Amino acid sequence: MILYDYVLSASCYKVRLMAALIGQPLQLHAVNFHPAREHKSPEMLALNPSGTLPILKDGDLILTDTPDMLRHLTKNAPEWHTDNTWFPMAGTLNDTLGAARLHDILSYPADIDQARADGIKALRHLEHHLSHQRFDGHIFLAGSRPTLADIACFPNTALAPDGGVPLDPYPSIRLWLRAMRSLPGFIEMPGIHRMHELADTA
Repeated sequence: MILYDYVLSASCYKVRLMAALIGQPLQLHAVNFHPAREHKSPEMLALNPSGTLPILKDGDLILTDTPDMLRHLTKNAPEWHTDNTWFPMAGTLNDTLGAARLHDILSYPADIDQARADGIKALRHLEHHLSHQRFDGHIFLAGSRPTLADIACFPNTALAPDGGVPLDPYPSIRLWLRAMRSLPGFIEMPGIHRMHELADTA
């Protein structure tokens, strides 16, 4: 499988992370999203006329929708499957917190005040849900183990501070982020680091 990838893209990271967690090798094809806007080049538009990243190519199959990529990667790993409830939330996080992040780190145009305000509303919804999950003894969005719901929502949530939205007010979200970063096979991206346990040297 070939992933047309930009290292700072939260959506590309979802695909890289999912592949790493299930042990699926990916051939990464780096795309100069910024500043060269290579994703808008004729070669890239031939693969994806909408001019967006990521793009996943598996033989003759070309996928340009991130949820479809996640489903494709886990077609033989049903333990990751969940209903589609959280994909719209993932889209909201991308359109709000993700837009604020692109504005702040890459100077992309955005109504930054609105993006942050709507992102905070989404975080409050996540916090409310995760606090109820904790009450029921669960740490992840759909139960006691991670699913595609968590992969879809994790990156833009974890990267919210890059867009000027702190996560300090959301203790349940921070516990969830810690649980995600502690998963076996977890990989990092700029701005998201794995959990490092201190070795006992005594």
